[in-house]
Amino acid sequence: MRASSGWTDACILNVSSRGLLINATTAATAVTGSMIELRHGEHVIVGEVVWRKGTRAGLRTDGRVPVEEIMALGTASALQLTAGDWPRADRRKQPRSHEENRLRSRAIEFAGVAVIAASLAATLFSMVEAAFARPLAIVQAALGG
Repeated sequence: MRASSGWTDACILNVSSRGLLINATTAATAVTGSMIELRHGEHVIVGEVVWRKGTRAGLRTDGRVPVEEIMALGTASALQLTAGDWPRADRRKQPRSHEENRLRSRAIEFAGVAVIAASLAATLFSMVEAAFARPLAIVQAALGG
């Protein structure tokens, strides 16, 4: 990669027909709007820095990027761009099951229904109390209490 500060190595993290995502130490000093030249195999790609964050930068190219050819170069063992296979071991100490999730959702549903029932019971109690309060006050006054 060649920027205003000179030549340096860069890693292509993502490639599309009109741009690239690169990771390079000089990307941290690249100014938005500056031009960067990338050489990958026999390809020369010139792109404008449209954004940067730390050592990563997004480049937009005027012409189309030869994605298929760049990806074909990446299949060589010396130019492997992807990480190796993940270990197949289960990372969790206890594997999750659908039964646990079903029981948890039933408990949450039961708690929700219980809260709604308690709210309705309290509302009904206050309505009945308000309905009987006035007549009982009249009776109590009539009895001299």
